[in-house]
Amino acid sequence: MSYFMNSEVLLGEKLLEVLYILMGLILIYTGIKNLFDKSNPHRYGTSYFWCALGIVIAGGRFIPAMISGILIFSMTIPAILKKVSKGKSKLPSKEYMQKMSDKLGMKIFVPALSIGVFAIIFALFTKLGALVGVGVGVLVAILILMFYSKNNKPTTFLDDAADMLGTVGPLSMLPMLLASLGAVFTSAGVGTVISSAVGTIVPQGNVALGIIIYAFGMMLFTIIMGNAFAAITVMTVGIGAPFVLAYGANPALIGMLALTCGYCGTLLTPMAANFNVVPVAMLEMKDKYGVIKNQWFIAIFMFVFQVVYMILFK
Repeated sequence: MSYFMNSEVLLGEKLLEVLYILMGLILIYTGIKNLFDKSNPHRYGTSYFWCALGIVIAGGRFIPAMISGILIFSMTIPAILKKVSKGKSKLPSKEYMQKMSDKLGMKIFVPALSIGVFAIIFALFTKLGALVGVGVGVLVAILILMFYSKNNKPTTFLDDAADMLGTVGPLSMLPMLLASLGAVFTSAGVGTVISSAVGTIVPQGNVALGIIIYAFGMMLFTIIMGNAFAAITVMTVGIGAPFVLAYGANPALIGMLALTCGYCGTLLTPMAANFNVVPVAMLEMKDKYGVIKNQWFIAIFMFVFQVVYMILFK
């Protein structure tokens, strides 16, 4: 409780920590639910995975770093052994869903819209931050859905959350791991190593070639890490700053387009789980690379266009 009673910690940080604790509890609920779900062929591995992830997210600030590391490492074992699976879904009947669709019409989008609206409101008009706004928006969305139908009880949302997590599976932890990878690479000095290597290839003052290598590095590292925000830290330290920005290129233009070059890599990699793997699972697509196959041409076209734009208007 000392963290929440500390006057030096901002209210927004405290509320965000509460949201992390709630998310962790939902994950633990998912683990316990799977433990007692006899329709799940791997209920023990599934239960351990979700409970371990829940403990890390809920108690990450309050438990020793070594314990968190052990839990993160250990929960990858059932995932690698394919012992994390999903039990039987308790979805409403198609008749009920059609009935509610006819009843609500376009109002069905109001709960989802409220999440974005509250995120914007909190970001612009409070000091609490957009992430806290997202949490408040989710709560408001739940209340709206409960108002829409008496069948929407708290357990309904818990079970739906557990069902969705089961559908996505272990890939749900991938964005969190990838998001930390950029900081790890930067601390390890990867940017400095890249800068030394590029310095032997790029002639001093050749900004155009520096831009090409910077953009290509952004795309390549995003493909590897699945996260353009993680890639831009390493690439800017290693290539962008010493070989492009140091020679007078517009930092706003170069930074913005370098990041979107990274987004082109996002379209090409299964490591970007939220964009290219989760939709496959949610839509039950037969081809697990189907999303990527439909995006590769746009990704390459946009990459080439942005590189040319940077060279012309740097």
